[in-house]
Amino acid sequence: MRSRLGRIAVAVGACAVLTTACSSDDGSAGSSSAATSSAEASAESEPAGYLALGDSVPFGYRGGATAEFSDEDNFVGYPELVGEELGLEVVNASCPGETTASFLDATAQSNGCQNTLQSDFGYRKAFPVHVQYDSFDQSQLAFAVSALQEDDGIELVTVQIGANDAFICQQTTATRCSDPADLRALAQNVQTNLGTILSTLRGEGGYDGQIVVVTYYALNYSDEFGVATGALGGGIAQVAEANGADVADGYEAFRAPAAEAGGDSVAAGLVLPNDVHPTEEGQQLLAEAVLAVVED
Repeated sequence: MRSRLGRIAVAVGACAVLTTACSSDDGSAGSSSAATSSAEASAESEPAGYLALGDSVPFGYRGGATAEFSDEDNFVGYPELVGEELGLEVVNASCPGETTASFLDATAQSNGCQNTLQSDFGYRKAFPVHVQYDSFDQSQLAFAVSALQEDDGIELVTVQIGANDAFICQQTTATRCSDPADLRALAQNVQTNLGTILSTLRGEGGYDGQIVVVTYYALNYSDEFGVATGALGGGIAQVAEANGADVADGYEAFRAPAAEAGGDSVAAGLVLPNDVHPTEEGQQLLAEAVLAVVED
């Protein structure tokens, strides 16, 4: 699927050809003018854009689908569902394993996007993602700012980021991120970085349209980490609101269906078995959470 940015480049090239035709001496100014009007009408009919940012959840990643990693179109997340429902062309810049730190700086610690705790090799270096970054060193934030600056047709931005920060915390702390001090440090880091992300999209990106921040579902609403996920989502929501963004409540979207399975999102069919990523049904619930807050 060609991104809206790619289509804009083609449109610009077409306009350059039309401009040359208009300045020729063949006396065909009338037909050139008609061609220009036709091109403008075609450009106006193009769907508006939707920039989706974040990690493996909006990417549509499925951990066990290794045979499908070579084709990014095999992965469908809630952004594609939202885009289809709203008639928006999706530019999905998300990356599996992205942390709030690596979102800002591609050389920072990720949980599998650019690197892991065990390796400097990550998903973006091994497999295609939904969009073409300028380089391996370009961060997701830098890509987003460039996209917003170049395409004034983007009408919606969604951001879902922070879960991989928690997974890093689990892997690097003695209590697997269950200690209150570790949880406070995690929350503060995520909130600070998310605030930077949102303010940069508004400031440097020059974007004044709707931003929707999506919070995370719990794998199990009845255990301590599920409760911590809700608390993390609360902090994310506060940062979103402070930066003029709306909140799609992914935590609540899964809660009621999971309750029917004892609080277990996997048993409820919302999260893939032996995985942390949503099933098709889970992705649909996240899409509905986004659609519920998208402006008409």
